[in-house]
Amino acid sequence: MEESKKIIEKIKKERIRQKPKWYFVVPNILIWLSFIILIFVGAAAFSIVLLSIQQTDFNLVSHMSHSKVEFFLGLLPFFWIVILLIFLGGALFTFKKSKKGYKFGWTRLLGLSTAVSILLGTMFFIGGGGHWLENTFAEQVSYYESIQQQKQKIWMKPEEGFLSGVIEKIDGDNLQLIDFNNKRWNIDYGDSFISPSVSLKKGEQVKLIGKITDVNTFQAKEMRAWGGQNRQRKWNGHEKNSSNGNSKK
Repeated sequence: MEESKKIIEKIKKERIRQKPKWYFVVPNILIWLSFIILIFVGAAAFSIVLLSIQQTDFNLVSHMSHSKVEFFLGLLPFFWIVILLIFLGGALFTFKKSKKGYKFGWTRLLGLSTAVSILLGTMFFIGGGGHWLENTFAEQVSYYESIQQQKQKIWMKPEEGFLSGVIEKIDGDNLQLIDFNNKRWNIDYGDSFISPSVSLKKGEQVKLIGKITDVNTFQAKEMRAWGGQNRQRKWNGHEKNSSNGNSKK
């Protein structure tokens, strides 16, 4: 009893007050809220990584004069990979500070957080979220180099046999194409392989493999859709796709 009296006297002397329940509940809620936000941002970043992979036509890698590694690295969204790693790491440390975070080892926690980010990111990508987020950054952030811009660097090298742009006019086995630098080309595609995903009509965005045969004349050996079916917006005249990087504000 003597010990209990000392404790009571100490409480009275130091005016110790019982802390309200919210004092403990709110920080835990904030930790979980931060964890959820970090996971969702990581998932959004992963969806753009998937978008980058979707935009890479691996069937054409063998045609590249530069190395396959260089081709692949040219389309990697390093900005979003860094964002993914940063927010995934932030999610790990945040969860560790939660009330029951001590029960999870780092390896188990890393696997769980990564799996959740991949699952949510894949769903976001399937729903078109990655494409929307990529376009939003390309239009609103002036210094951001979009996947489409990186892609154009690879497919705007006619002297190396790679050309891309929009079909303006079709005449038999020839067509007029306006490339992404707004230059007009005469394309001979009579003996070329044409991917089933290509619609030979005005406004179709395509990428070509072939060679320059004359001034502003290009003989195509292969013709493929620029971004796959239903993933490209048609041009009207010379109006450019808002996702090609030239329509930035």
